[in-house]
Amino acid sequence: MTTLAVLAAVLAVMAAEALFSARNVRALRARGAIEPAGDIYRIIRIVYPAGFVLMAGEGLLRGPVEAGWLAAGVAILVAAKVLKLWGMRALGPLWSYRVLVLRDHPMVATGPYRFLRHPNYVAVAGEIAGCAVAMGAIIAGIVSLLAFIALMARRIRVEEEALKTAKG
Repeated sequence: MTTLAVLAAVLAVMAAEALFSARNVRALRARGAIEPAGDIYRIIRIVYPAGFVLMAGEGLLRGPVEAGWLAAGVAILVAAKVLKLWGMRALGPLWSYRVLVLRDHPMVATGPYRFLRHPNYVAVAGEIAGCAVAMGAIIAGIVSLLAFIALMARRIRVEEEALKTAKG
């Protein structure tokens, strides 16, 4: 039951993020934001939630997780969500699931962006790791994390190129 509760919480927050993202996407496009070619959002929007469902499936097959592992996983997950929310707050209306950049808009250098170039991706890796530990889903967790790292590496290249282009 704990595994399903963790999954439900993660998916509920993900749905709230998706609504925030959709609102920001509409506003950014209205302001003339550029969406670069080569973005892999269509793949990410499937792989990201699917990884959590896969981990929950493994967790349910393995059975209950020891209280210490559950607490550690939830702590990692909460820390990752705090980092992500901090980054979302720093970006404000610029944050979205999609790569959208405004021409000549200055780079955000506040919040976690003072310390990390891509805090959102660090947070996503933490979300996956935290869920894997909390659900006792080591195999699915590793597979999900490796898949997302590969996707993030490709996405970061697209994002960096878009930022360079927008800067002129």
